[in-house]
Amino acid sequence: MSVALGIDVGTQSVKVVAYDAESRTCLDTASSPLALHQTIDGVAEQNAKWWIDALKVALASLNQSSREAIAAIGVSAQQHGFVPIDKNGIVLAPVKLWCDTSTGAECDEIMSSYGGIEASIAEVGNPILPGYTASKIRWFRREYPELYASMDCVLLPHDYVNYYLTGERCMEAGDASGTGFLDVRRREWSRAMLHAIDPERDLGDCLPDVVKNNQAIGTILPRVADELGLPVGIPVSIGGGDNMMGAIGTGNVTADIVTMSLGTSGTVYAHSDSPVVDASGNIAGFCSSTGGWLPLVCTMNCTVATELTRDLLNIELAAFESQILGSDIGARGLITVPFFNGERTPNLPSAKASVFGMDSNNMRPENFLRSAVEGTTFSLRFGLSELTRLGIRVTEIVLTGGGAKSPCWRQMIADVCNTPVTVLKTEEGAALGAALQALEMLGGVDIASLTADHLEKDVEGCCQPDAGSVQSYEEVYVKYRHAVTRVADYYEDKA
Repeated sequence: MSVALGIDVGTQSVKVVAYDAESRTCLDTASSPLALHQTIDGVAEQNAKWWIDALKVALASLNQSSREAIAAIGVSAQQHGFVPIDKNGIVLAPVKLWCDTSTGAECDEIMSSYGGIEASIAEVGNPILPGYTASKIRWFRREYPELYASMDCVLLPHDYVNYYLTGERCMEAGDASGTGFLDVRRREWSRAMLHAIDPERDLGDCLPDVVKNNQAIGTILPRVADELGLPVGIPVSIGGGDNMMGAIGTGNVTADIVTMSLGTSGTVYAHSDSPVVDASGNIAGFCSSTGGWLPLVCTMNCTVATELTRDLLNIELAAFESQILGSDIGARGLITVPFFNGERTPNLPSAKASVFGMDSNNMRPENFLRSAVEGTTFSLRFGLSELTRLGIRVTEIVLTGGGAKSPCWRQMIADVCNTPVTVLKTEEGAALGAALQALEMLGGVDIASLTADHLEKDVEGCCQPDAGSVQSYEEVYVKYRHAVTRVADYYEDKA
C-alpha cells in the first residue's frame, strides 16, 4: 500500500490527508484549528510554533494504521508569510501573513527605489504588493534592527514546516513567486530587487536554494517522527504554496481549466506553459509547482466575508443554504463590497467593507447574507475576467475550498461567471495536491498522469449556468462594479 501524507497549513487550520494510491481513496483526514492575531491597522500574524502544535494534534487524530502506512509526505501552506530564522533555526518574530496589509509604505519604498511599478514588473514579473514577502522583510529591518541583524535565513510557511520535518532549508519556484523577489521568467532570485529591499546587506545570503518541483528534500528526522507518531525515514517532497498544491489537487496542470478556491481568501488561477506577466499588476505571474506557470488572481476576502456576516447575524452554519435561498438574485437591492481585509485585486489595501442599498424593505438577515455571498462571487468574477483579458481560455471552473461545499454557492458561481462548474469527490484540494506531489516524488508516474488517474468528478455536485440567472446576475454585477469604484474613491485608492 503506497500511502502519501498531504499536509496543508492554512490560515484557519492545519489539515492532513492520508491518501492511498492503490485504492485511490483518502484513508483518513483530520484538522486542527489555528489562532490568528489581527489588529485594526492591518496586522495579521501567527506564531510558527502554532503550526507545528496544530500539526501534532491533527496527526494524532488519524488512525494509527493510517500513520504507520505512510510512505511519503508533501506539504502545502499559505503563501507569502515571512518566517525569519537565526543560524540555530530559531524563529525570530511572529510570522506576518499573506493577509497582513500593514506594510503598504514599505511596498511603495521598494518600488520607488527600484524605479516604480513598471520597473518592478519588468524585473521580477510582478509588482510589490502588501501581501508579498518583500515588504515584510523591509519592515522587519526597520522595526527590529537587532533581530534583523541575526537573521540567517528567510523561509515561507511551507518551507518552515519542511525544515521542521527534515532539517533542510530550501524553497521551490511556485511558492517563491509570491515573495516579490523571484524573477518568475527565469526562476531565479533577483539581486536587483533584493538590493532595493536592503541596499546595505546581501539578502541573497539569507535565501535557500530553489529546488526542482518533484525532488525529495530529505527524510523525516527521527526525533520528529517520534513526536508525530510517524515511521522513521519517510521521504519528504519539496511541497509548495497552497495555490500551487491546490492546482495539482484539482487537476489544473494543463490548459483551459481554471481553479477557483473559496477559502479565507479567494483565488482564481490557470495553468500556462509560458510565463504570463500582466503590465497592470492585477494578475500575479506566479510559477507553478509542476514546471509551468500559474497566472493567479487573489481576492483578500472570500469565506472570511461570508463568515463574518453569518456570525454577526447569528445564523447557524446549517441554515446557510436556506437563508441564501430565502432571498433573491440581487439580495433585494443590497450590494456588499466585501473588503474586510482591504483588497488585492483590484489593489485597494486601504479599503473597507461596505453595504449599499439598505432600505426599510430589505433589512432582513437572509438579504444581508446573500449579498455577502454575491459580493465575494462578483469579486471572483472580476478576477476571472482579468485572466481572460490576458488570453487565458476558460472552459470550466473547478471549485475547491470550504465554500465549494455549498450547492447554492456553486450554482451562483456558474451563473455569475456563465461557465460550467466542476467539483471533485475529494474536497481537500491543497492537501491532496501535496500528497499527489509526494507520490510523484516516489517516481514512475508524471504529475499529469497522476491527476488524470486519481481525481474524480462529483457528477451530482457539478453545475451548468442557467441562462435566465446569468442575465439577472449580469445586471447586479454592473451595480457591484460601480459600488467598488465608490469605495475606492472614498478610501482614496484607485480601482
